[in-house]
Amino acid sequence: MNSLVSIIIPVRDRAEKIRRCLGCLKKQTYKDIEIVIVDGNSTDNTVAVAREYTDKVFVFPEKGDHRSAQKNMAAEKAGGKYILSIDSDMELSEQVVENCVKKMESDPRISGIIIPEESFGEGFWAQCKKLEKSFYIGVDSMEAARFMRREDYLAVGGYNTELTSGEDWDLSQKIGDLGRLERIADLIYHNEGRISLFKTVKKKYYYAGEFAKYMRTSPHKEKVNNQTGIIFRYKLFLSNPKKLFRRPLVGLGMLFMKTCEFGFGGIGWLIKR
Repeated sequence: MNSLVSIIIPVRDRAEKIRRCLGCLKKQTYKDIEIVIVDGNSTDNTVAVAREYTDKVFVFPEKGDHRSAQKNMAAEKAGGKYILSIDSDMELSEQVVENCVKKMESDPRISGIIIPEESFGEGFWAQCKKLEKSFYIGVDSMEAARFMRREDYLAVGGYNTELTSGEDWDLSQKIGDLGRLERIADLIYHNEGRISLFKTVKKKYYYAGEFAKYMRTSPHKEKVNNQTGIIFRYKLFLSNPKKLFRRPLVGLGMLFMKTCEFGFGGIGWLIKR
């Protein structure tokens, strides 16, 4: 295999996390990669850290967090046959890129690769979030493809910059319409940091309000209904009670956290609607 893979990463004020992210990229078993970073005008030393690992570091012309636009800019600057889109708080197991390339090149009908994500972080609520996300692995409507051909990424317009919520699902569905989505077993580890219930609920309130735009524009209504449906989620959680209550306090905490998220998310959605 000698197909160049461009790993695109948007970042802003994440010096510590981007170092961990880039460090794991250097350990990939597949070496024909380039790292393309677009910074959202960081106020810390994020750019300096990024330049220790790659020459392709660009600054987005506007201040603030413009993740979708930053990723699209990175894709334009990239030169690879394939795009792997990740965030600055993600760390890859060592064979992710290699196995994505193998999978894509094994069948031209495959248009994108889903890489399962495992959450980790500090504190009780991070344990709850890790448990929640473990239920989504292998569930079509809850996962999104991150690895795809660059020409396909550009052909579908990349990330929809009008969306600040649901943009990963939106892109994955557009890529899936071009062929077939497959999975690899290797993991992305999502560094949640220290999670507080208040910040989690506040975040859900904001993003659920923005989610209405994605709901209106997506033609994949069944998937959208699963992504937003409280009944679908609880059926998923309760489908494996042994796993859910292996650690009873964490299981109950996760259900309580998810109930709070749905409650405040619903309020945010109704207000924005």
